[in-house]
Amino acid sequence: MGAILNLLGGQTVSLIGGVAVVLVLLILAIHIISEWERAVILRLGRLIGLKGPGLIVIIPIVDRLIRVPLRTVVYDVPVQEVITNDNVSCKVNAVLYYRVVDASKAIVNVQRYHEATIQLAQTTVRSVVGQAQLDELLSERDKLNKVLQQIIDEATDPWGIKVSAVEIKDVVIPTDMQRAIARQAEAERTRRAIVIQAEGEKEASIRLAEAAKILHNEPGAMTLRSLRTASEVAAEQASTLVFPLPIELGQILPFLENVRRKYTEDEQQ
Repeated sequence: MGAILNLLGGQTVSLIGGVAVVLVLLILAIHIISEWERAVILRLGRLIGLKGPGLIVIIPIVDRLIRVPLRTVVYDVPVQEVITNDNVSCKVNAVLYYRVVDASKAIVNVQRYHEATIQLAQTTVRSVVGQAQLDELLSERDKLNKVLQQIIDEATDPWGIKVSAVEIKDVVIPTDMQRAIARQAEAERTRRAIVIQAEGEKEASIRLAEAAKILHNEPGAMTLRSLRTASEVAAEQASTLVFPLPIELGQILPFLENVRRKYTEDEQQ
C-alpha cells in the first residue's frame, strides 16, 4: 500500500512539474506587441524578420525578441559651447525630433541607436553653428535648422531612423556682445530715420513746387486757399483774425502803373 502511494505521489509531482514547464514555455513564447512597437526576432542570432503589433508566438530559448518603439522621440540637445565663424563665443541648445522607421536596421546596424543619434546631433550642432556667423545664427535660424536636419537625417538613414526636425531653441551670447549688438541696432535705426526724413523733405518740396505752380497759374486759387486758411484759424477760437487781401489785387498794380505813366506823358505833352 505504501509503495502504491509513493508511486502515485511521484506521478503527481511529475505531472505538476510538467504542467509548470509547459506554463513557463507558454509565457516565454507568447508576447503582446503594442501598436506603437515592433518586435525584432533573432533566431539563433540570425535576423528572421519583424512581427507585430498584436499577439505573437516565438520559440522559447531559440528565438530572441527585441522590442523597438516607433513613436517620435523628442530629445533636448544639451547646451553646446561654440565659437562662430566670426570668433564669437556663444552657447547653443536645440531640440531633436526623430523616430525609427526600420526597426531591423536600428537593431542590426548600430549599437544603442538612441545614444548614437543624440551624440551625432550634438556634434553636428557644434559643427554647423561653428561654420556660421553670429548674424546668420541670430537672423537665419530656419536656414541652419534645415541644414542640421538634412545632415543628421542622411547620417542616420542607414540606421533606419528618420529625423523629422531639428530646431535651435536658444542662443546665449556674452554681455559685451549684447551691448555691441544693441549699439549697432541703434545706429542702424538712426541712419534709417535720417534717410526717411530726407526722403520726406524731398518729396514734400516736390509737392510744394507743384502746388505753387498750380496756384500761380489758376486765377482765384490763392484766394480760395487764403479763405480756407482763415477758416482753419477761426476754428481755433483765436481772438484776432488777420484777413489777407486778395492776391489778385497784385495783378492790378502793374495796370495802374501803366495808366499813371500814360497820364503823366499826356500832361507833359
